[in-house]
Amino acid sequence: MTVYTDIQNLPIFKNAVITIGTFDGVHFGHQQILSLMKSAAKQVNGETVIITFHPHPRKIIGANKATIYLLNTLDEKINLLEKYGIDHLVIIPFTEKFAQQSAEDYIADFLVNTFHPHTIIIGHDHRFGKDRIGDFQLLEDKALKFGYQVKEIPGYMLNDVTISSTKIREALLNGDIEKAHDLLSYDYYFTGKIVKGNQLGRTIGYPTANIQMMDENKLIPCNGVYSVLVSNENLKINQLGGMMNIGYRPTVDGNERTIEVNLFNFDQSIYDETLTITLKKYLRSEEKFSGIDKLKIQLEKDKQAALDSLKNIDK
Repeated sequence: MTVYTDIQNLPIFKNAVITIGTFDGVHFGHQQILSLMKSAAKQVNGETVIITFHPHPRKIIGANKATIYLLNTLDEKINLLEKYGIDHLVIIPFTEKFAQQSAEDYIADFLVNTFHPHTIIIGHDHRFGKDRIGDFQLLEDKALKFGYQVKEIPGYMLNDVTISSTKIREALLNGDIEKAHDLLSYDYYFTGKIVKGNQLGRTIGYPTANIQMMDENKLIPCNGVYSVLVSNENLKINQLGGMMNIGYRPTVDGNERTIEVNLFNFDQSIYDETLTITLKKYLRSEEKFSGIDKLKIQLEKDKQAALDSLKNIDK
């Protein structure tokens, strides 16, 4: 898959079959649309082209710009789409100016002059242009003039996308990791930078890497303890087992939400490195214990539960 970020220097795509969307999660619902695209492209010996936007349009024109949480960062979305055999991904910088172009200009200048589409595959509820007045019907009305075909994404696929996205977010926020996995068709993961914490974990026999999220818009799962697999190319760590706590550490009067990972069978200084953390199982909710000794007893139980959950998994 070729990725483009400069729309002024795009090639002429061969019989381009295009669709437009955020594809957040690239989950099972999205995967059905990708299959539809690939099938349509094969029929006309064409190439698949996904148009997506960054940042997310709701960060620019939404009423609640600061509170959007996404299942994927841009890099994650690129990696996932590549796995599903898409030919081209074009990332459009979404700005106020872009949002203000008329629906007619969006079709003529943006879609047609930029992408020269053979086929546009879009949902009946897709909206575009200033005040979002452009729709599927307008694309159909202009099809003969500009020489493209319009194909509608079936309603059940659109429903799958919407319902799945909502259910995945709800599952992650409720600790239902298995359900999130089933809907995504892969394990939820995120990447963070290791920063210095208060180093309490080291003093009680459970040193932790304190994680600072790389993208503030990435959805953080609910508070609690998880079994995880951790990777870092620089450190030659590939799917190393561990346990993670997300929360406020009430036993030690924590007042900031933290993400801490205890890596099993690992003892290196890794500050400023980045870790990719894959969630495998939600073990328990966050609790306040009567003291450090009780906390240590629970941490030993958590470690054993995490080790048990990681046995015999296909890494």
